Amino acid sequence: MQFISDRDVDILSGLFKEYFGFCPDSVVKLPLSGSNRKYFRIYGSAIEKSDDPNYMSESAGCIGTVGDDAKECRAFVNLGVLFRSQGIKVPDIYLRTSDYMNYIQEDLGKLSLMDVILKYNRNCIASDVSLSENIPSLSELISETLAGLACMQQVNPDLWMDKTEYNPFCLRQALWDLNYFKYEYLKPSAVVFDEETLQDDFESYAESLCYDNGFNGFMFRDFQSRNVMIRDGEPWYIDFQGGRKGPAIYDAVSFLWQAKADFKDNFRYEKIEEFMSHFPKGCFPEDNESRRNLINRFVLFRTLQVLGAYGFRGLVEKKSHFIESIPQALKNLRTVLKTGIADSYPELKRVCKKICEDGRFSNSDHTGLTVTVISFSYKKGYPEDFTGNGGGFMFDCRGMHNPGRYDEYKRFTGLDKPVKDFLEERGEVSGFVSKAKEIVSQSVNTYLRREFNDLQIGFGCTGGQHRSVYCAEKLAHELKKDFPGINVRILHREQKIDRIL
Repeated sequence: MQFISDRDVDILSGLFKEYFGFCPDSVVKLPLSGSNRKYFRIYGSAIEKSDDPNYMSESAGCIGTVGDDAKECRAFVNLGVLFRSQGIKVPDIYLRTSDYMNYIQEDLGKLSLMDVILKYNRNCIASDVSLSENIPSLSELISETLAGLACMQQVNPDLWMDKTEYNPFCLRQALWDLNYFKYEYLKPSAVVFDEETLQDDFESYAESLCYDNGFNGFMFRDFQSRNVMIRDGEPWYIDFQGGRKGPAIYDAVSFLWQAKADFKDNFRYEKIEEFMSHFPKGCFPEDNESRRNLINRFVLFRTLQVLGAYGFRGLVEKKSHFIESIPQALKNLRTVLKTGIADSYPELKRVCKKICEDGRFSNSDHTGLTVTVISFSYKKGYPEDFTGNGGGFMFDCRGMHNPGRYDEYKRFTGLDKPVKDFLEERGEVSGFVSKAKEIVSQSVNTYLRREFNDLQIGFGCTGGQHRSVYCAEKLAHELKKDFPGINVRILHREQKIDRIL
């Protein structure tokens, strides 16, 4: 057995031993996801001496959880027990500590629905070709997942309402999400807006979400393909601790319009119609226009809500998983704006159109490798990475003589001939760029061979005006000449210049 001194792991090991009757052989920490909860895969076997050559020792495995929020842990455990008793496919909760902060549960395996989606060719999304013999076509799997969700949502509220830790979805909660989008996405993106007018739009829009919103039942709240595990070809549900009473349509929209899943629009609307067919007549609007307006109303809301989350986790906390989902979320936003659903909220519509034009994410639909070459000022910090891969090369130009120290060059940049002549006549810049190109070219070749999408290169100087601008411009053009098949983007951050070669 691997001995681990961590107190949390010791507690989970104790739960394992109490439940299964023997100590675990391994306790492996799983990667963190969106939350700060810690998960462990625990395995053990009871090895006993036996003269019987056919003897097989007893073995067991489970998932151990160390929570960071008592309310969510309590909700997950209590709701899990309840839904399990109602025949909903959720993991069995084996044992917990008295404070609910540590518990062990059934291990549903390693395959999530998101894994399945990413393995399919999205051009063949409705094909009958299966991932394996045990998994149906993706179209069938999505249908089964939504059917199971509908069953979960229609469990009698009298059974689960007292087990949730959140109040029913309401105007206040809708405004929280809209303001989350404002403060965690619009503000970090430096989008200028009229505070009062935008708040008026938020309040009017939030009211539309809380009335005439179709069937209200158990709202999963974060229903996405990463929270659906596939075992024996069937969907099982996890991470429902944020559940509360609310509009069923919200969960279906959250699932089908998930940015990373990247489903086609006709597929989404087909599947959401299937979803609504699992409810009694009258639970949703009967006429097509009203149904489509209801769906699009929540598509816009969910898109703004996840952009708030991506803004906080990605733009603020710099977590790559969230940054790489922003371009697809913006693509969803562009599409839903075309339906006219935001036309009644002019300031909201304006800021949404503004972020859809954000140059940081404008090249997300390209094919092949894009090399982004940036000039910047060290005084204003390193440039951000918006590709999700963590960035790339950074070259410090401050060792070269600075034309910015002389009055005659202060009004120019590294794009202007006087500055170019100054730098080239001294001879330092040519060797610097040449050596940078030699280093970078090796990575460009490797990235092309391995079919990577993005490489970022930065040149920094004191003000981001002269030396760094020249070097970034020079290297960008040389890379485009040597590798004509790549996309080259030049971003002079402090000069507010962003263009494609």
